Amino acid sequence: MQTLPIRLTPGQDLRQALEAAVRSQGCRAAFVLSGIGSLADAHLRFAGAEQPQRLTGATEILTLSGTVAFNGSHSSSHLHMALSTFHRRGLRWACPGCIVRTTAEVLLGLLPEWEFACEPDALTGYDELVVRPRADSP
Repeated sequence: MQTLPIRLTPGQDLRQALEAAVRSQGCRAAFVLSGIGSLADAHLRFAGAEQPQRLTGATEILTLSGTVAFNGSHSSSHLHMALSTFHRRGLRWACPGCIVRTTAEVLLGLLPEWEFACEPDALTGYDELVVRPRADSP
């Protein structure tokens, strides 16, 4: 396993920036070891909800965890965040559109020999993580 510490800056899309960082390393599979920071806007999907909910205003990332996956032109990242605002807090799924407010400090674990994908699972009825060795492993 390799590690990749990164700092995101104001205006970056959290999920897109993490996926770009993984791609820039020639890697297709990674996971978040640690992540904190703040967001100006958050697009989050509650468990069981079909559509993300937009949360505007200053929000703190208390924890960030999950997988970052890029498979060809398709992203199958699965990130969870615990957030706090002045008025509320909660755990939600991070969707594209979570915009960094002041900073996000993330440590990624890169798995160059592996590949992650999300594929339909008949048991759950959802797209679920599939882990397999990378065919063209370096």
